[in-house]
Amino acid sequence: MASGRRRQAPRSLGILLLAIVGMTCGGELSFTLEPSDIIAVQEQPLMLHCQVEGIPPITTQWRRNGALIVEDQNYVMFANGSLLIGHFQKTKSDGSSDEGDYECIAQNFFGLVLSRKARVQAATMADFHVQPCSVRAELGGVGRFQCQIHGLPEPVISWERDGQPVDTSDDRFTLLPTGVLQITGVCPEDSGMYCCVAHNSAGVKHSAGAQLTVSGSQSSVYKEPMILVGPENLTLTVHQTAILECVATGYPRPIVSWSRLDGRPIGVEGIQVLGTGNLMISDVRVQHSGVYVCAANKPGTRVRRTAQGRLVVQAPAEFVQPPQSIARPVGTTAIFTCLAQGEPVPQITWLKNGQILEPDGHVKLRNNNSTLTINGVTQDDEAIYQCIAENSAGSTQASARLTVLWADGLPGVPTGVRAEVLSPTSIQVSWNEPTQNTQDIIGYVLHIRKTADPVEMEYQEAVSKMTLQQVIGDLEPSTSYSFYVKAYTSRGASKASETAVESTLGEVPAPPALFTKVINSTVVQATWEPSAKMGQQEGFSLYYRKVPVPIFTGPLTFPRNVTQYNITQLDPSFVYEIKILAFNQHGEGNATLRFVSLKEAVEKSVLNTPCNCVKDEQNKSSTTGIIIGIHIGVTCIIFCVLFLMFSYRGRLMMCKTVQATRQAGRNPAAGVVLESSSSSQGALALNGPHRFSSDGNGGTHTAKSCTDSNEMERLFSGPSHFSHPPDTTHTIESSLVSCPLNETQMSTLPLDDFSLMEECDLQFRQHPAEGQQDED
Repeated sequence: MASGRRRQAPRSLGILLLAIVGMTCGGELSFTLEPSDIIAVQEQPLMLHCQVEGIPPITTQWRRNGALIVEDQNYVMFANGSLLIGHFQKTKSDGSSDEGDYECIAQNFFGLVLSRKARVQAATMADFHVQPCSVRAELGGVGRFQCQIHGLPEPVISWERDGQPVDTSDDRFTLLPTGVLQITGVCPEDSGMYCCVAHNSAGVKHSAGAQLTVSGSQSSVYKEPMILVGPENLTLTVHQTAILECVATGYPRPIVSWSRLDGRPIGVEGIQVLGTGNLMISDVRVQHSGVYVCAANKPGTRVRRTAQGRLVVQAPAEFVQPPQSIARPVGTTAIFTCLAQGEPVPQITWLKNGQILEPDGHVKLRNNNSTLTINGVTQDDEAIYQCIAENSAGSTQASARLTVLWADGLPGVPTGVRAEVLSPTSIQVSWNEPTQNTQDIIGYVLHIRKTADPVEMEYQEAVSKMTLQQVIGDLEPSTSYSFYVKAYTSRGASKASETAVESTLGEVPAPPALFTKVINSTVVQATWEPSAKMGQQEGFSLYYRKVPVPIFTGPLTFPRNVTQYNITQLDPSFVYEIKILAFNQHGEGNATLRFVSLKEAVEKSVLNTPCNCVKDEQNKSSTTGIIIGIHIGVTCIIFCVLFLMFSYRGRLMMCKTVQATRQAGRNPAAGVVLESSSSSQGALALNGPHRFSSDGNGGTHTAKSCTDSNEMERLFSGPSHFSHPPDTTHTIESSLVSCPLNETQMSTLPLDDFSLMEECDLQFRQHPAEGQQDED
């Protein structure tokens, strides 16, 4: 055993030195030149290049379609890694072919890497699948020919007329790379036989001929704009050239314009218009993808015709963040990250020493394979890992090496790992000391995870070297957990111990919250709320008792969806203790207690008998208030009416007394002008602020008194009053004259006199006429 360890020491030291050299050189094994796609010519030599750098010795090999290539007279491998195919043949006599996907393989002490796949195809030229057709065009119109042919590489198209090359320097002739020939402003000299010529490294081919006939004369009759040929849908790779064709006719000649359907500007860089309306985008990029709209506009109007085509630009995969070489001690975790972009989004594949890496227990791929995680690395995980990003536009690869650090003197594996459940939330894990190299142990690390969780959900707890056990708390009840232990020294960690699995106990429910409410002197309502802190509850048990009687009534059992109960037929002279607890399959939880006294409820019911006395008293008070309010209102109304009646009555008598006195005196110089009212009621009007003359007692009355009397007259006068006989006027006059002017005789005038006001009014109206007779 000792001699075995001694033989292992130089080897381990050598590995460590090589790892240090590789990490310092930074080029343990990588490609500086990879083979690229190529189109080969039949019976011609072909060279595929491959150059590698790294720590020697390095060996290179080639594979075609996954099979190793053996050197012979047709295949020669150079020291720098390149492969020469002496005579390329698409189809050999034995049925094999030199076409296929070629890969370069490089290998050294650290591992093996694969280059990107290079597709090798033979140059070919197929027959024309679209032949040009004869065209009849009007003078000044548009002529168009088209041909299509497949070939590798893409054939170059040219045109001939009557066996002579078409002069494309003439602005009227537009030759598109797609094989289309456009002739604008057709004239008789353009007539002839046109032929399409295709050529590439595989040869030259001529299409069938097509006749162009020019007829008629140039017309000046208005023609609606029309698009003869619109843009086609294209799918290209970045850096290629896009040709969007648009041929429009009409009279006057329509104006062709281009726009994007999404409203974004087309831009000017790399944009060119060919002929009268073809759009060419050189060096296309992903941002050029979109729907392009060709519009033919009639000059000076809004009349237009449109056609559209979609351009899709693909981008081969390229790395945003390639993986980086790392070194990790045994038992730790290694993580590689590989981020790539492209259009469409590239797919990522991982290789380990040239073989597809399949995830297993400790090897995980996450984030769409962009993250490679190796948990608990061992010596077997040391290799070169490659990230291959590939989409329909191309592929790329990057490699990184994982170095596993291993040193002599690492501790042995801890033994006897066992787990013992303590409670629903805690488990104790114990283990024995390793059997070798224990003197340099500085501690242990306990690895913990739920058995059902993935490895990356694992967490660790550090443990002192002085103890060989650890209690893990804050676990979930009724849950299975896995544990293993590693011993650590200053040089690294031991291998992982065997795994121990244990499940936590089930947990009884936490005490529910309890609330009580006294309904009356014999009923208490108990309401409870379950707690979510501990185990799930299956139901509730309710107990209650008189204090200090030791025996509880109950249990009253309820399902978990019931949270309220009314306890009835209680004795109001006692204090009651109520308790509630939750239970499940693991047992009953702790109870919640409440004490309830019914004495206060009894006292309240005695002092405040629940009768309608207050309500009746309130009803009585309300009725009494309403009646009193009505009486007060009626009384106020009566007083107001009486006041108005007597007030107007006094004013009327005063006014009529003054009028009677003036009539008796017959004094025209009194300065009062009386005018007959135009009103049908015969009311009087006083013009100006004139005063009445004083009587013998010196009493004076203003015109306001008569104005008030007019208001009274309007209130109590009527058309029927004018029919009274004249003698009643003299009666009222004699009564008025007998009254002193300085007194108000409110009680001396009977109520029947109110019907005589109009007669008095008639008498007053006669005074101006008498005065006029006197003047005459």
